[in-house]
Amino acid sequence: MNEDERAELDRLVPGPARPELSADRHRLLRGHLMSEIRETKPASARRGKLGWVAVPALAGGLALAVVLSGGGGEGTPAPQQQAAQQTTGTLNAAPVGAVQLLTQAADTAAGKPDPKPGKKQFVYVDSLVAFSSVNLATGESKVDPAHRRQAWFSVDGSQRGVLKEERGDGKAIAPEKTKPGEPAPRTDGGHWLDPNTRPSLNAPTYEYLAALPTDPDALLKKIYAETKGQGQTPDQEAFATIGDLLREQLAPPAVSAALYRAAAKIPGVTAVDDSVDASGRHGAAVAHVNAGTRTEWIFDPTTHEFLGEREVVVGEGSEMGKPGTVIGHSAVLGRGVVDQPGEEPKQKNA
Repeated sequence: MNEDERAELDRLVPGPARPELSADRHRLLRGHLMSEIRETKPASARRGKLGWVAVPALAGGLALAVVLSGGGGEGTPAPQQQAAQQTTGTLNAAPVGAVQLLTQAADTAAGKPDPKPGKKQFVYVDSLVAFSSVNLATGESKVDPAHRRQAWFSVDGSQRGVLKEERGDGKAIAPEKTKPGEPAPRTDGGHWLDPNTRPSLNAPTYEYLAALPTDPDALLKKIYAETKGQGQTPDQEAFATIGDLLREQLAPPAVSAALYRAAAKIPGVTAVDDSVDASGRHGAAVAHVNAGTRTEWIFDPTTHEFLGEREVVVGEGSEMGKPGTVIGHSAVLGRGVVDQPGEEPKQKNA
């Protein structure tokens, strides 16, 4: 093929689209990262100076790291990613223990009452989160005490939401400067979130989630299709995407149940007998390993309610620490539907 033919082919067949996050989701993930940075200009390790920098360990934070890098979203995937894309697609590949736990979680979710929020209401999610910091000079990593995170999302995406998040020391994050057309800073320490007029799997609204397929096979097919080219492998990205939806959103019972049943069909999902969320609650978990790190979804051992997530180093030679090192965890404290952002429901449901 000569250069003229190659140019014509490039014109007719454009390259893959660069995966991007909405402004709403981007600010949410940025809040995860910025709230943990120890030093705004960490010193280079080559100079031997100490400088702690946050590592956004959980799935949402990893998505932010990819977006901010300015690369990797276009062009040809790495050979290992190409191989993973070629071999992915086997359904019902999870071990029996993981399938059983996810089926129990699905049954629990399906039995919950449908919140049926109004279009102008807000989904409220209250959680604890903690992420790992790494010393750039020594390679030492640590996880700070979990801090509270509260988020309010417009049900139909037409209104501004709010994010309130404490720092690791328990103090609220300082308000950002407002943008043109944005309301004045909130007096409660919350940050305004942009309206979400183009919801997606990476930035869903309740209405978007309510329209998802409730057939697990159809739902998983959609997730693989819409996250193609994102993450390190298709299976890891599908697992991370479902985890994001479980951790910080609210969906109709039938959709939540379908998400659990779809996760049971992702190759490589395994069961973990005991795990601990950010609030100290123990539970059984399902997990997926990628690049030496295991992401765990933790469930109450009796009710099978979703409790939270944990990420643990399992591979030797990881930059994040020795095997067994916890590099991030979260805990869902409650969810609900309210009329205004900043308002808390009288009764929170997990």
